[in-house]
Amino acid sequence: MIRSLRARLLLALLFLLACAAVVMGSLAYRNTLEQAEALFDYQLRQMALSLRDQGEVAAPGEQLLSDERLDFVIQIWSRDGRVIYASQAHEMLPNRAQLGYADIRAGSQLWRTYSVATPGRVIQVAQPEAVRRRMATDSALRSVTPLLLLAPLLALAAWWLAIITLRPLQRMATEVHARDAASLQPIPLAGLPGEIAPLAQALNDLLDRLATAWQAQRSFVADAAHELRSPLTALKLQLHLLRQAHQGPQREAALDDLAQGIERASRLVEQLLLLARNEPDAPAQAMQALDLDELVRREVASLAPMARVKRTDVELLSSGPLEMLGHAPSLASLVRNLVENAIQHSPAAARVQVQLGSVAAPDGTMAPTLVVEDSGPGIPAQERERAFDRFYRRAGTDVPGSGLGLAIVRAVAERHQARVDLDASALGGLRVTVRFGGPTAAHSASDSSSAAP
Repeated sequence: MIRSLRARLLLALLFLLACAAVVMGSLAYRNTLEQAEALFDYQLRQMALSLRDQGEVAAPGEQLLSDERLDFVIQIWSRDGRVIYASQAHEMLPNRAQLGYADIRAGSQLWRTYSVATPGRVIQVAQPEAVRRRMATDSALRSVTPLLLLAPLLALAAWWLAIITLRPLQRMATEVHARDAASLQPIPLAGLPGEIAPLAQALNDLLDRLATAWQAQRSFVADAAHELRSPLTALKLQLHLLRQAHQGPQREAALDDLAQGIERASRLVEQLLLLARNEPDAPAQAMQALDLDELVRREVASLAPMARVKRTDVELLSSGPLEMLGHAPSLASLVRNLVENAIQHSPAAARVQVQLGSVAAPDGTMAPTLVVEDSGPGIPAQERERAFDRFYRRAGTDVPGSGLGLAIVRAVAERHQARVDLDASALGGLRVTVRFGGPTAAHSASDSSSAAP
């Protein structure tokens, strides 16, 4: 299989040229043969008609007509069939006349004849078919010869044209090949043919996405390193204090601080890994059918101890089983981050409400919707978009955390073709709405509610 585009183009052009040359040569050869035959027939007829009204062949004319270089043979018969004249002596001459054009075989030779009758005689002009064929073939070959001589020049022109035509593509390939992994600048589109420009534009789009992903990765690594520095420093300090502590309450307090520091660092690493798995350029996750209602109930129940410590009332409102396609671990992290943030950022003895239902999508299908509201301080409207940034924390807040919760929520939502909106809640705090775009098989049931004291 030929892999070179230039070779394919050249072979295709040569094949088309060869086909065109064969067709044109065949047509020219055939047309020339037909024209030669028609010309020879015309000469036969004109010569016969020129002798029709002549009384007898005079001596000068007889010598001229009997010239051996003349391919024509003239025969004249009287009315009673006597041969009264033959221009040339020949072993086998047509011994009969057939008025008009005719092909007559005399012995081993075929003759082309034209005969005309006058009141006193019959005049026939004959010419050997072999002579006619040879002259017609020579004429046809002469007409095809220029095409045969031109074919190699056309092949060279096709080869040169293939090189010139593919030169922009070769130039672009050379430019891309010369780049390294850090050279993500777009390819210049100026001067590129219309057929190559879409390919270059597609490469530029890919380079732009790679540049964005590369920058996001670098920012992620830098932010992660910055955020990990503080808990690791705290762990070192707590370990140092633990080594200096003596047995008793002081050592137990140091061990508790170290355990909490390890827990915070583990939580941060876990969130970083979760966020990395849900980045737009991360490998695709296997989606499967799941019950969103059951998943939400399980995560809300797992946060009951946290809510109990802060005396927060967590209320779940659901219309029953809600089936959808999704990645269960990622959706679980989305629900957990939303409810955990609501509990942490609300004051003691606050209220958190989780609502789960389905609404009609623009295409007529039913799409699930998750709403989490709290009675905390909320987020000002001008800061709500920034709240989705990684490691973003509002100035003046004393709530522990890494600032990755809403970033994880948005990443997981985008993986599930969902939209996350932040609004003010009727409870006084923040309202987070997750509207999934995929179809569901929602089953309405009697409204139920559960609370985590």
